[in-house]
Formats: sequence, C-alpha cells, structure tokens
Amino acid sequence: MKIALVGYGKMGHMIEVCAKNSGHQIVATVDVASKDATNLVAAGDYDAVAAAVKNSGAEGIIEFSHPSAVIGNLKALIPLGLPLVVGTTGWAKSEDEIEKLCASCGGTVMRSSNFSIGVNMFYKIVEEAAKIMSEYTDSGDYDVAVWEAHHNQKADSPSGTALEVARRVMNGNKTKTEMVFDAFHEKPKANELHVSSTRVGFVPGTHTVFFDSQADEIELTHRARNREGFAKGSVVALEKLVAKLNSGELSKGKLYGMSDLF
Repeated sequence: MKIALVGYGKMGHMIEVCAKNSGHQIVATVDVASKDATNLVAAGDYDAVAAAVKNSGAEGIIEFSHPSAVIGNLKALIPLGLPLVVGTTGWAKSEDEIEKLCASCGGTVMRSSNFSIGVNMFYKIVEEAAKIMSEYTDSGDYDVAVWEAHHNQKADSPSGTALEVARRVMNGNKTKTEMVFDAFHEKPKANELHVSSTRVGFVPGTHTVFFDSQADEIELTHRARNREGFAKGSVVALEKLVAKLNSGELSKGKLYGMSDLF
C-alpha cells in the first residue's frame, strides 16, 4: 500500500520503519518541523498538508501529529476520501464534529487513544476486572483508581489511553460516575474516580488500575517498553481498515474505533 504519514516526529519515523518492514511504500512524510520530511509545511497551513498527501498518490494515511494540529489536519484530509488512521489524542470533544464531516463527504477515520495490541487487550482485561470487583467496590470494601506515566515531552494529560482505561473501569463499575484529574483538596466523593498523571524523563507509557482495600491491593499494569507497539499497531490498523472497507464489513463515511477491527 502507498501510505502518507502526516506528522513525522519520533512516532512518524518509527511508523515508517514498521510500514516498510511490512512491505508498504511511504510516498509522503508531512511535518511542520522535521527537516527530513519530504513535505515541510508551515504550521496551520492545512491546505498544504492536504495537497502534499493528494499529490503523493497515497492510498491511505496515518496521522500522528500534535493535539493543536489534529483537528485542522482532519478537516483537510477527510475530504480526500482516503482511509485515515489517527493516533493523535486530545480531540475527544470534537469527535461528533469529525463524525459529521465523515458522513458528509464519505471520508473514513479510524481513531484510537492507543494502537498497541497489548493495550487494547488491557482495555478488555480492565473492564472485565471492574465487573468482577463491582460487588466489592459497590459495597465500599474496595476502592479503585487509575494512574499513568509518560515522558516529559508528551503534550497532553491525562493520556488518551488513561481516559479509555477509566471509561472501561466505569463501564464495569457503576459506582464511579465522574472522573477527577486534578489534585483533591477535600475528601473524595464515593462516585469520583481519580485519574492521575505523571510526566517524567523518557517513560514511553505506563498505565495502572488499583483496586485497594484495608486488607490488600490488586494492581493491573500495562507497561510499554518502547513506541514500537504503537507504531506497528497503527500500520496494522490501516491494513485492517482497508481490508474491511474492501470486503464491505465496514462502510465509508464513518468514524471507527479499534473495537471495530478486533
């Protein structure tokens, strides 16, 4: 497949390696800062982003840019009608708008807070654990919280992965109805799920769910060793998205998630 990469930082470079190792061709790399990108565009020039992709002859797009640029990129790229995988996080509040854009012009977007296969399995494990523990969290015997850590270059917090982990906890545990991201200055309410973040050094990504009682504590942790799992997963996601569109299992003009592929 001919693939265009929008966002050519550390993740973009790793995605390029993974895509080539899987037999794909990278026909364009687009970025606002990376000097080795085939297309260096000015920040905010989304028309130039779309033109670079269109002129490359790409058959699919992987977008891994920055939370400040992702919506502009999506609005420019979706009308091209190419299968588009988005790994940039921090735009959950705009999902309805992007979904409407997809429907209006036949564009197809696959988005995920984390494309790692292991993380997506972790989501399922967390949700099932929350269901199993719900009898004891509802009674107050156990409490539950979410913590995540990333490198100090990450631009958003909490991570999109942590938000999805928290949603899975709340799906399985109806006692928790509100996420709290800030520090507490008073006793937490029983319905509040604390989702805390640490930014330090070079951590590629660690996510932990705690079930805590007076007697003991259960921890479920996913710890990424490097970014390769995220990069490889995004390539696999594009492969599966194209295959399912071609087979008719998925339809154009929609916004999809990893649960639609796995």
